[in-house]
Amino acid sequence: MGYDMYQEIILQHYRAPKNFGELAHPDLVGEESNPNCGDHLTFQLKLDETKQTVSEIRFHGDGCAISMASASMLTTKIAGRSLEDVRKISRDDVLKLVAIPLSPVRVKCALTGYAALGRALSGAAAPTEATWEAGGATPA
Repeated sequence: MGYDMYQEIILQHYRAPKNFGELAHPDLVGEESNPNCGDHLTFQLKLDETKQTVSEIRFHGDGCAISMASASMLTTKIAGRSLEDVRKISRDDVLKLVAIPLSPVRVKCALTGYAALGRALSGAAAPTEATWEAGGATPA
């Protein structure tokens, strides 16, 4: 796929984000803000009855096209996956979803949803915030 195609995919996710909205009774919630761009996103996860699999995921908030599209793409990658698999998602995996060159400021935009996810997972014995910010989803 060419660069223009990836740009169009980002615009589609920005204009009509997947899994956008709120869950009535989420099991896990995490928020993250990016003061450089004004992005503020909240991730909400509902787990299955075993508390091991993401049965539903939603995000809401305001953000630039990159942060909203990245969050939308990330939710589609997570839905239906085990918490174990979700914890293995790295910052590089998220940047690969975006698939366009980003300046350092825009990388922060693209990772705002990822950081909110990390905060949500910290309520489920997930890595610490420092681990997520350092770019690793799973401690060794």
